[in-house]
Amino acid sequence: MKTIGLLGGMSWESTATYYRLLNESIKDALGGLHSAKILLHSVNFDEIAQMQREGAWDAAGEMLGNAAAGLEAAGADMTLICTNTMHLVEDAIRTRTSVPLLHIADATAEAALEHGYKTLALLGSSFTMEQDFYKGRIVEKFGIEVVIPDEADRTIIHDVIFDELCKGVISEASRAEYVRIIEALHKGGADAVILGCTEIGLLVKPGHTAVPLIDTTEVHCAAAVKAALA
Repeated sequence: MKTIGLLGGMSWESTATYYRLLNESIKDALGGLHSAKILLHSVNFDEIAQMQREGAWDAAGEMLGNAAAGLEAAGADMTLICTNTMHLVEDAIRTRTSVPLLHIADATAEAALEHGYKTLALLGSSFTMEQDFYKGRIVEKFGIEVVIPDEADRTIIHDVIFDELCKGVISEASRAEYVRIIEALHKGGADAVILGCTEIGLLVKPGHTAVPLIDTTEVHCAAAVKAALA
């Protein structure tokens, strides 16, 4: 079994889900007392969030790149960034490491292709929805169309992530808003909706809407387990 290196803490709420899913999946695959071999570098999310607000992506890349190098030095055979947004600095991580970086957008797109989805709606932080590092990768590498909500709904989605979900707050009112946005995007032509922030799956689950959902945390962990057991 290979060792999975996690860049976590962005936020720790969703990193805890990564840890649980990885261990549950290894146990399901191998049985007995098996669990995942994991190395975790958990950052102080307040520092990263400030860099995001200030657009200090080079500094954020340096911080995460150095953390990833530490994971590799400690024995990690692969790296996962446990957040969608910080894949914006993937190049800074790749230049400082030699082990594979398992990209969350690739895992998402591959899951979409398995289901035959041709148009995906993307929910996430404003950085993920509005910049091209994520949706552009899915379009160019996999040929899947990606659409995003309108500006007002993007603000709602972003604010709930940072003001509530990253702080462990689960609000029924916010869930209702997310479901409204999801169902409107589906009605507008999206085959499925990407829960493109690793915290969104804490709020919205398949039982809350009939619209197909791709939980990026789940598919990212599945890709890691497959690689770990290859």
